[in-house]
Amino acid sequence: MSSSPLPDPWVRPAQDAQPGSGGLVDKHGRVATDLRVSLTDRCNLRCTYCMPPEGLDWLPKVEVLTDEEISRLVRIGVEHLGIDEVRFTGGEPLLRPGLVGIVAAATALSPRPEVSLTTNAIGLARVAPALAAAGLDRINCSLDTVDPARFKQLTHRDRLDDVIAGLAAAQAAGLTPVKVNAVLLRGINEADALPLLDFCLEHGYQLRFIEQMPLDAHHAWTRGEMVTAEDILAQLTAAHTLTPDTEDRGSAPAERWLVDGGPATVGVIASVTRNFCGACDRTRLTADGQIRNCLFAREESDLRTAMREGATDQELADRWRTATLSKLPGHGIDDPSFLQPSRPMSAIGG
Repeated sequence: MSSSPLPDPWVRPAQDAQPGSGGLVDKHGRVATDLRVSLTDRCNLRCTYCMPPEGLDWLPKVEVLTDEEISRLVRIGVEHLGIDEVRFTGGEPLLRPGLVGIVAAATALSPRPEVSLTTNAIGLARVAPALAAAGLDRINCSLDTVDPARFKQLTHRDRLDDVIAGLAAAQAAGLTPVKVNAVLLRGINEADALPLLDFCLEHGYQLRFIEQMPLDAHHAWTRGEMVTAEDILAQLTAAHTLTPDTEDRGSAPAERWLVDGGPATVGVIASVTRNFCGACDRTRLTADGQIRNCLFAREESDLRTAMREGATDQELADRWRTATLSKLPGHGIDDPSFLQPSRPMSAIGG
């Protein structure tokens, strides 16, 4: 079984690319090929580890990229910079009226990237068929408990039934594998690891636990209160036999285990206790057109202003390459000098 140590991070080879030319290469030799695009900072849940019950001050509409601007930057990423995977996120991306068209534009690109969506699944039951028809490949859904009372406590909304329906609709529409992302909080839902796993096993969803990261709007995160990967594994192995998945992890953030011999798996993304920064292949575009080379970056690079002032595709690509060069070797959460980003997760994009 089991709670064996997570493997050491590895550094993705640069594949002969040179910093500042070709693709998105940083000074440490990592190549960004996975683009996370936030479509909105708004959300219809109020998860306690993300934002306060009253919500946040949303971005003014004029600052948010238009559908056409998003599609242009995604195209530049794919055609000029070697992006081969695009994940649309939020906030809650299902709140974006033009979502289906944005997905269709991305899947029509050549070379065609893999296109996925991270959502809380509220409203997904209605739109899943249209997303599948637009070419969306798969869905990631955030779900931290299957207990209705705890769901309401965590999210300040009584919408668990909508989430369950959305998951089922995604699976029926062929948006598979349906992945479920769960965050456990000390004293709230830390006992939900097994119920979540059993729910996902029953329905054929792929469960991934994510260590809580310092990305809450009220900056209340503390390392000592975090439910760690080892805590999670201890719960799971009390009821299931876990064996390490021998499939190459590549740059995937989740360390995976076969559950009771497989083929079902469960993953743990140990972002804090066992970071995988050395293998990071991600670049991020916020809803207001800022490039972030790391989820925890303290600086951003503005593409929106340049684009609206008439920058060419090549000029925007060069700005993106420059933004990538300064990527730090790691997020530094365990360093005493670590400072939490000013933007919360909902404004950065998952």
